[in-house]
Amino acid sequence: MSEASNIEMQNPASSKKMLLAMVSIGVISAFLIVMSFELTLPRVQRLKAEALEKAIFEVLPGTVRTEAFGVNADGNLFEIAEGDKPETVIYVGYDKNEKLVGYAVEGAGQGYADIIRVLYGYDPKEQKLIGFQVLESKETPGLGDKIGKDEEFLNNFKALDVSVSEDGKLLNKVITVKHGEKQNSWEIDGITGATISSRAIGNIIGTSTEEVVPILYEQSKNEPTVNN
Repeated sequence: MSEASNIEMQNPASSKKMLLAMVSIGVISAFLIVMSFELTLPRVQRLKAEALEKAIFEVLPGTVRTEAFGVNADGNLFEIAEGDKPETVIYVGYDKNEKLVGYAVEGAGQGYADIIRVLYGYDPKEQKLIGFQVLESKETPGLGDKIGKDEEFLNNFKALDVSVSEDGKLLNKVITVKHGEKQNSWEIDGITGATISSRAIGNIIGTSTEEVVPILYEQSKNEPTVNN
């Protein structure tokens, strides 16, 4: 048999070995990726939970204990059981005397780059938002990400009016206005150079408070509140 014939017979075998090697490498790589994800997931979840807890205490000053609730279709709060994933999560904050400080509410909506997740604090006695934190954002560094860093912007949420009318609706919907044009207590003074991101916050807060604040205001009537 000639040398050329031997090469022709060996080629299929060599190709098969190469294919098996590539498949094996792919399987091993996929396995390592899955294992890495599984091993790091608990740590990621723990860090997110710690960050959320810190944010709750930030937006509800004076809180020492919290309880988490969901909101059902009837507008009632219910305790969240293991496995529950309510669309809206409410964190009730209590002070050292077990009196209601307020409610921390998660909200989310489309920003310039991606979905923005936020947390805001609501004081039902004063009928105002008293704190705000960005939980998750991929907004443009140096511009859109100012929604979570700019002190002047964050000051909007230290006494943002969300008063409820006698018919159980917000008197005025929260909106974002151009920087320097804020005239009313329910308006958010926007950020120059980050118009889309700051308006996105207005949309998120405006939609969320319209839906949730009237419910929480009624709920608070059954809770002993902190005397300011």
